[in-house]
Amino acid sequence: QIRKEEPDLMPYLRPDAKGQVTLEYNMDRTPKRVNTIVLSTQHDDFVKPHDGMSQAQADRLMQEKISEDVRRIVIPRLIEKYSSKVQNLLDDQVRYLINPTGRFVLGGPAGDTGLTGRKIIVDTYGGRAAHGGGAFSGKDPSKVDRSATYAARYLAKNLVAAGVSDEIKIQVAYAIGQADPVSIYVDTYGRSRVRETDGEIASMLSSLFDLRPYHIIKSLHLEAPIYRESSAYGHIGRTPRVATKSFTDGNGRTLTKEVELFAWEKTDLVDKVRGAFHF
Repeated sequence: QIRKEEPDLMPYLRPDAKGQVTLEYNMDRTPKRVNTIVLSTQHDDFVKPHDGMSQAQADRLMQEKISEDVRRIVIPRLIEKYSSKVQNLLDDQVRYLINPTGRFVLGGPAGDTGLTGRKIIVDTYGGRAAHGGGAFSGKDPSKVDRSATYAARYLAKNLVAAGVSDEIKIQVAYAIGQADPVSIYVDTYGRSRVRETDGEIASMLSSLFDLRPYHIIKSLHLEAPIYRESSAYGHIGRTPRVATKSFTDGNGRTLTKEVELFAWEKTDLVDKVRGAFHF
């Protein structure tokens, strides 16, 4: 937001950036405190060696400035968006690692390229949830690596929003050439709010949402031109919205289409879930 909308605040920012927040947890899986915040951002070469200054000294001045701005500008803006309960997790013992490797001028594909593809954990839950490992990039929605991940997210988000559990993991497995899942697995981590067991919740999911690939694609509108927006900033935790897209077809005609972005983030299944669990 600062880089794109308020560049005067931190004018040296460049697009390549990585962030990580490490939490300490209580034994009941609830967050206790923020332990470490790591933030590395690509930046302009905004301090040049001069008057006998070495490159290492110039790099250190840049790192100190970035660290100061992150603590003074970024962290207060971030934390004010949250409730006091969340704010209290951030105490004066938090360890900040801001550009810990130092100079970060060369970034993007020029500085970090290879053949491994997009990091799927970054595209989804950041290591918070188990993942099958199938990538999104380059795959159309007929591949369950992509479509079933969206469906599982959609179901999990709606079950939590409906009050079935404070936390839930949903795993779906398929066999090639067979439309119905061969396995549906649910883990509520002991935080369920309903009388049904995790196994019974799993057996109810197919009645809440059709988990055959064709129906996932149709229900979540996955054949529409929606994937450009997910090529950066991840696929999970985004805000669903409607957008108007214009593009040229194979005959050179310009077509305009209204599409639904990040439909798997909607919570429009809540009433149906509550009905199924007799809330």
